[in-house]
Amino acid sequence: MKARMTNPAYVLPGAMNGIGTIFQSIGESGLDQELSELVGLRVSQINGCSACVHAHVLNLRKAGAGEERIAAVAAWFEAPFFSDAERAALRLSEAMTRLSDRSHESVPDELWDEVADHFDEKELSGLILFVSLMNLFNRVNTTIKEPAGATWG
Repeated sequence: MKARMTNPAYVLPGAMNGIGTIFQSIGESGLDQELSELVGLRVSQINGCSACVHAHVLNLRKAGAGEERIAAVAAWFEAPFFSDAERAALRLSEAMTRLSDRSHESVPDELWDEVADHFDEKELSGLILFVSLMNLFNRVNTTIKEPAGATWG
């Protein structure tokens, strides 16, 4: 499989600068790298982005995540391999990603309070930006048919 076109972030050079700045800010938030990758994997699974699923699995392995945890991300709600903080982050990630599936507000106060119990404002800011960025990447990659195994910058 070959992508339909070069990734738009490489076609428009200013886009990579902006994305890089957002990634730098997320890195400065104190958000745990393994948690970020778990969240990125779940968001990418929901959106059907094979390129990002592949990348997050590789990144989780590099971060030292066990195969049990990686394999269970798709069924995290029933799996015993995740902490309460990780569950809250995964729940928030799903709520932010499944906007069209909602029959209530996207992030109810109960969910917000649960997430805020586990993360300070900087970490929560990093988490929100990371999930948003993953949704952006998923939409770009599925549109251009970026294949699994693609490497970026």
